[in-house]
Amino acid sequence: MADVAVKEVDAQGRVSIPIEWRRGWKSRKLALVRRGDRIEVYPIESVRPSDLFDSIEISGKVDFVDPHSVRKALLESRDI
Repeated sequence: MADVAVKEVDAQGRVSIPIEWRRGWKSRKLALVRRGDRIEVYPIESVRPSDLFDSIEISGKVDFVDPHSVRKALLESRDI
């Protein structure tokens, strides 16, 4: 069952989110999505740059000094 909280919007357009709902969030950034007359709120978790290491695979025959070679390899990896 969903938790429901009724809140009022203040003069600056702010709404407070209950602390119990925010406890597990790792970031203070939120994504607001407007769908018609509804607004959805999603917490955005920050990503460490080290988490992205080795997240893109390209062929081993790439000259990383030449940006055109890297771009070509990345585009080829998308086509696979």
